[in-house]
Amino acid sequence: MSSWTCTLSTSPLSPPLQQPSPSFTQNPPRKLPSTPSPITTLISKKFEQEPTSETPSAAPGIDTLRSQVRLNCFKDAVFTYMHMTAEGIRPDNFVFPAVLKAATGLQNLDLGKQIHGSVVKLGYDTISSTVANSLIHLLGQCGGSVHDVYKVFDRITQRDQVSWNSLINALCKFEKWELALEAFRLMGLDGFEASSFTLVSVALACSNLPRTDGLRLGKQVHGYSLRIDDSKTFTNNALISMYAKLGRVDDSRAVFELFAHRDIVSWNTIISSFSQNDQFKEALDNFSFMIQEEIKPDGFTISSVLPACSHLALLDVGKQIHCYVLKNDDLIGNPFVASSLVDMYCNCRQVESGREVFDSSLKRSIGLWNAMLAGFTQNGFFKEALLLFTEMLEFSGISPNPTTMASVLPACVHCEAFTVKEVIHGYVIKLGFADEKYVQNALMDLYSRMGKINISKYIFDSMESKDIVSWNTLITGFVVCGYHEDALILLHEMQTPKINNDCKNDVEFQLKPNSITLMTVLPGCASLVALAKGKEIHAYAIRNALAMDIAVGSALVDMYAKCGCLDIARRVFDSMTNKNAITWNVLIMAYGMHGKGEEALELFKVMVLEGKVKPNDVTFIAIFAGCSHSGMVDQGRQLFRQMKNTYGIEPTADHYACAVDFLGRAGNLEEAYQLVNEMPSKYNKIGAWSSLLGACRIHRNVELGEISARNLLELEPNVASHYVLLSNIYSSAGIWEKANMVRHNMKKIGVRKEPGCSWIEFGDEVHKFVAGDASHPQSEQLYGFLKTLSDKMKKEGYVPDTSCVLHNVSEGEKENLLCGHSEKLAIAFGILNTPPGMPIRVAKNLRVCNDCHEATKFISKIVKREIIVRDVRRFHHFKNGTCSCRDYW
Repeated sequence: MSSWTCTLSTSPLSPPLQQPSPSFTQNPPRKLPSTPSPITTLISKKFEQEPTSETPSAAPGIDTLRSQVRLNCFKDAVFTYMHMTAEGIRPDNFVFPAVLKAATGLQNLDLGKQIHGSVVKLGYDTISSTVANSLIHLLGQCGGSVHDVYKVFDRITQRDQVSWNSLINALCKFEKWELALEAFRLMGLDGFEASSFTLVSVALACSNLPRTDGLRLGKQVHGYSLRIDDSKTFTNNALISMYAKLGRVDDSRAVFELFAHRDIVSWNTIISSFSQNDQFKEALDNFSFMIQEEIKPDGFTISSVLPACSHLALLDVGKQIHCYVLKNDDLIGNPFVASSLVDMYCNCRQVESGREVFDSSLKRSIGLWNAMLAGFTQNGFFKEALLLFTEMLEFSGISPNPTTMASVLPACVHCEAFTVKEVIHGYVIKLGFADEKYVQNALMDLYSRMGKINISKYIFDSMESKDIVSWNTLITGFVVCGYHEDALILLHEMQTPKINNDCKNDVEFQLKPNSITLMTVLPGCASLVALAKGKEIHAYAIRNALAMDIAVGSALVDMYAKCGCLDIARRVFDSMTNKNAITWNVLIMAYGMHGKGEEALELFKVMVLEGKVKPNDVTFIAIFAGCSHSGMVDQGRQLFRQMKNTYGIEPTADHYACAVDFLGRAGNLEEAYQLVNEMPSKYNKIGAWSSLLGACRIHRNVELGEISARNLLELEPNVASHYVLLSNIYSSAGIWEKANMVRHNMKKIGVRKEPGCSWIEFGDEVHKFVAGDASHPQSEQLYGFLKTLSDKMKKEGYVPDTSCVLHNVSEGEKENLLCGHSEKLAIAFGILNTPPGMPIRVAKNLRVCNDCHEATKFISKIVKREIIVRDVRRFHHFKNGTCSCRDYW
């Protein structure tokens, strides 16, 4: 057969062709072969005669064949066809469409191609549009090629409306959306009016274009349907679906409400439209209306409405739907329904119920396995997820797909028992999924949580196309690994225009940050005290209607609080219409970190009184922190007792550590020591011993400090802070021999103290200072300014606290070392580079030392500035020579 080419334009906006009867190619003269080609199957044996006109065949067996096809007995139909040809009965334009439909029903492309060969040999591909249309339909449904479809279409001498519909439908099957729309345009130029079948396919093509183009062309298709007065139900259903996929769910609703002959597909489509556009209440409302109109829900209905129950946390409604499923035999065995039920229960944190649905399902599809695996992973049952994955591989006979691996990879990274985590990457490569976008995103997350952000970045850079999830995953990775500055840089890169590699035309597009992006990057702003960048993100959230999202709102409250703007944090909190436990906990913790324990306790009481959100274990950690930083020992003791008795929350190791902290800070060291000893044996005591050691440093208690350090070093021998605190205790007490011994032991086992780092935002940059470092461009100026400032401070009564220097050197050398502390360098930079009177905001990775705390009080008075310093524990607001902590820290 000669080669053929397609002359269809790939642009839906191309100008009309000039010829009145467009075609894809010119049909060249065709000569039938003089001798028959070899026959390789039993399908066709004798094709000697020339084709005849399209008259009904009287050959015996045709009625049987067509009857079998109508009854979907496709294998029987093929055997009947084989029997007919073996008997020498010549197929015609009535036999071929029937047997081609059977091959299509069997999804057997090879069989279809053999029949196609017989069709071509007898010439029915040119003289019978019915046969050619059947061939196009087969190629589209069974995974043929676009080239073969065009070849068949071009050979039709008398195309009809069905020919064009078959072509457009096939192009949609191949996801060649622009070509499908071009064929629709050419169909009109060829003098054929579109039918409902045409409009359904064209609406589908529009819904898969970029939103702007899809909506513009989709509205034209809708207008065309109104002009030809096509009010058929399935046309309207296609329009509802099209508008929903293009994000215009209100238009979907309008189409739905304006036509009367709604069927089950209409209801399913509108419910699915609401659900897919996160309008879950509307999805449930329409489900209720559907029931009222006595339309019986099917599997698709249930699968569309259950996600709404998940997102609205309406477990009771989900259970009612589950009961309905159990009462209907045709729904019980539906794998899509089972998957949706598992997903609903797991999203409502009822993992055991989800597992019961899974276990009771006799037919477990890959979707059901994936739903259960995702449910385990999302709820922290990582070991169970991996065991289920192993069961799937060994016993189900089902091979994992990319979605499976995207659920398994997070379980691998979080499961402590799964130690050699890189192995799963090799397995992914073996399966051939290494280039699947969902899997690549999961691999990036895996490596970043292992601390190997460079591998995550390599995977990201190697991706052919990156979606919003890819960018969010890498931004999260940078934040998880502590590279907050890189996360902010990546946020900027994300918004720069880029080429879409998935498009032939290299179309430029720009990704817009979504709620996940914002809630991921805002903690980076908080860590760096990048208030200006945080405000910029807040403005973006308001402009794009994201500020009211609970997760984004909670992240904004946290960001403002950690940038020292507690009043703004409270305003954001009060403006939120919906709040969850995280929102309350963030603000309670913020009040505590700012030393406002009374306000934190009052907010806790309001939370309990409102009753909309119940306190959880994190709530008590937050309120205990407030008690600790404000010296509220009695209130802390009372709440610790009430946790279990009043609020039904069992104290954890973290709660004990908090209690030890508020007792120890207040000087109740013996009581704190006793509480550590009373902790249940099942609990890890690292946090509690660490709190007690810190309290011993504050109150210079050498005896209990040694006990605490000894226990800590047995549990965590490689943590530098334990050695540093013990050395500090010895240094403060003047026990230099033991202090030097501790430092010697640190060097001996290779433990290094984390260097003190401080950050300050200026303009569009965040400036970082390291203790004793002189790499900053203004270092010489900063050290000189601090020396001058120190002389002024001494005249005001400042006395350097050299006990903070852990070296046995002269007092003069100790004072010089104190000038190089990172927070002092950052404060000096702020004073020199910002307008007079402007507040200075600094963040530090360690606890502020005694000398820096005392010195900053004097600096705030001399330069007449408010200086806000956030260390690893809390906030210090310095103003007019005093600190908000009242020296209790």
